[in-house]
Amino acid sequence: MADLRPKRIAEFIEPLRVTPGRRVTLAKHFDPGYKAGFLDKEEGEQLLAQGVELLNEYQERLAAQDTHGVVVVLQALDAAGKDGTIRHVMSGVNPQGVSVHSYKAPSSLELDHDYLWRFASNLPRRGEIGIFNRSYYEEVLVVRVHPEILQNQQLPRRARGRDVWKKRYRDINAWEQYITDQGFTVVKLLLNLSKEEQRTRFLRRIDLPDHNWKFSAADVKERAYWDDYQKAFSEMLSATSTEWAPWYVIPADHKWFARICASAVIADALIKINPKFPKVSPEAHDALMETKGLLEAEAPDGAEADPFEAEQASKADGKGGKKGKKKGSKKGKKSK
Repeated sequence: MADLRPKRIAEFIEPLRVTPGRRVTLAKHFDPGYKAGFLDKEEGEQLLAQGVELLNEYQERLAAQDTHGVVVVLQALDAAGKDGTIRHVMSGVNPQGVSVHSYKAPSSLELDHDYLWRFASNLPRRGEIGIFNRSYYEEVLVVRVHPEILQNQQLPRRARGRDVWKKRYRDINAWEQYITDQGFTVVKLLLNLSKEEQRTRFLRRIDLPDHNWKFSAADVKERAYWDDYQKAFSEMLSATSTEWAPWYVIPADHKWFARICASAVIADALIKINPKFPKVSPEAHDALMETKGLLEAEAPDGAEADPFEAEQASKADGKGGKKGKKKGSKKGKKSK
């Protein structure tokens, strides 16, 4: 059975990482049907449970330390499993420490600002994990495939020039470096789905009545631009996978494997941050011990002075032989 120790996680996700500076052709360099040969689906579910537990532990530390944050950028074509990935991977994480923002076409208010404005406004706070379900990368994906959208963005002429995509790559890289320098790790995941698997999932949404609501004829129309999107993805990966914010291409044809990969990449980012629980000062510790004594003194006769301490001692003893002090016993606060 595979595990999610830090070293193994790093080894596991390395083939998914887009090396900064590398020229990428998505279809050539990343297989959407890939799944690790040492795992089957049953083992994968166990491994995902490990990943969720690990994320929960590190998120708790992240919130307690309150100096770093994590921004998860999730990009994919329709039916690649973005919502399911969020739901499964973050299932064990405290919802108070996670924010999810799903982005569609910008509103009139958002068009009156620069294209990064609405994303900057929704960055997580320190101690939080923020997830962008689609993101500012739509501005070099959908907008690139449909350049007529630029005409509605109220941009000056010079911002719609032939070098618009290079400038947007430059701006995005600089912005990500800025927020990274401020203590926010940017984790970028591209769910890489094959055209045939997308077709199958669209048909499933049609065939299952309780999935009909997920289906949109507009999504099928976008399939006509499949090759254009593949080119746009390839250009984006090549231009914006950086040392401070690399891309990870998640093979998405097998949902269970995609979820393991996503959890491993996010876990790796948290492990590298290595958040710690804050240590209290000696003065604060003394105050805690004084308060502890007052609370122990309130224990009713026959009760453990500190039930939690007694429980931990019992677990450590293994047989339950080691007991804490009980009020009213010979070792308690008062004798009969």
